[in-house]
Amino acid sequence: MQLKRVVVTGLGALTPIGNSIEEYWDGLVNGRSGAAPITYYDTEKHKTKFACEVKNFDVEQYMDRKESRRLDKFSQYAIAASDEAIKDAGISDDNVDKSRVGVIWGAGIGGLETFQDEVLNYAKGDGTPKFNPFFIPKMIADIAPAHISMRNGYMGPNYTTVSACASSANALIDAFNYIRLGMCDVIISGGSEAAVTIAGMGGFNSMHALSTRNDSPATASRPFDATRDGFVLGEGAGALVLEEYEHAKARGAKIYCEIGGGGLSSDAYHLTAPHPEGVGVIAVMKNTLRDAGMNPNDVDHINTHGTSTPLGDVAELKAISAVFGDHAKTMNINSTKSMTGHLLGAAGAIEAIAVILAMKHGIVPPTINHEVVDENIDPSLNLTLNKAQKREINVAMSNTFGFGGHNACVLFRKIEA
Repeated sequence: MQLKRVVVTGLGALTPIGNSIEEYWDGLVNGRSGAAPITYYDTEKHKTKFACEVKNFDVEQYMDRKESRRLDKFSQYAIAASDEAIKDAGISDDNVDKSRVGVIWGAGIGGLETFQDEVLNYAKGDGTPKFNPFFIPKMIADIAPAHISMRNGYMGPNYTTVSACASSANALIDAFNYIRLGMCDVIISGGSEAAVTIAGMGGFNSMHALSTRNDSPATASRPFDATRDGFVLGEGAGALVLEEYEHAKARGAKIYCEIGGGGLSSDAYHLTAPHPEGVGVIAVMKNTLRDAGMNPNDVDHINTHGTSTPLGDVAELKAISAVFGDHAKTMNINSTKSMTGHLLGAAGAIEAIAVILAMKHGIVPPTINHEVVDENIDPSLNLTLNKAQKREINVAMSNTFGFGGHNACVLFRKIEA
């Protein structure tokens, strides 16, 4: 069986640095930080008082107020991003068979705010189990793609992948495989997350995972910097329309790029810490290159997982050097989490979009907030520090890793007729 080619024909983004693809790209190339003091709740007693919130989001641009009350924010964000991507792809009732259009989405947590609020409300009562009838349908992680499919009438495969921070990269790989196996023509894929809540921030703080740089939120996410002290929690959504190549050509679709391959692996090492030598990360990048039928020297750019944690950043760069050898010194390496923060289950989607836009525009977004060189990091690596760099990109990879040792990597390349 000959595998079909898979291309990207639509993009949508709702991020801490822009509420559309155009705004998101502007924020990326200009090195804009999305971190600021939290506005959602009183942070007085919290260790970390800032995050990368979505700003100026008006849910009534996408649905009426009554409907919005039935959706957790992570689902609202999914609707916003997918609406933009579907429109960008030019998909309509006339040019697709809806029985062959699916939605495969990623979310690491799902409706955390809904769960938190319902449990807190119950705790304030007299023990009588009074819960909103939409409690469970708002909370469960699979509900975002369900809403996207119901909104558009898509009747193909519909589910959510959950692998912590690798969730939406997993979703993209699943969608890629369904299409290249001939099981679908089009899949809306990506991920969303809305975990900037009392429970979310408190939980990550208890693990000592978050930066506590409260005196300077905008510079707190500083991947590869010697003074990094943890990640900055972000929220939002990214959506990509994946489509079988001949199907896209037949309907005259705009094509951003081709998905060349995807890889998965497990560290099989620790609950939260990466393997210090990046064993699982080495495996996932090698698996991706093998799936794409490409050599390490073919790759021009890698958007790293790069969360700004002391252990993770070093381990990932060691793995890149191990896989790419001397070629690693010629690539552009970056971490867009320096601007967006860490969107957990949505990270893979918005970072895949960043890679695709970098390829389209020939510009690699910067890794901002770098001030102090880390002696544990190879100084010959081009980490695209503090300023965007122009570069022709023909092949690029996006790394995404999750607690539990889940590793996912996706390779994109310029379309070849």
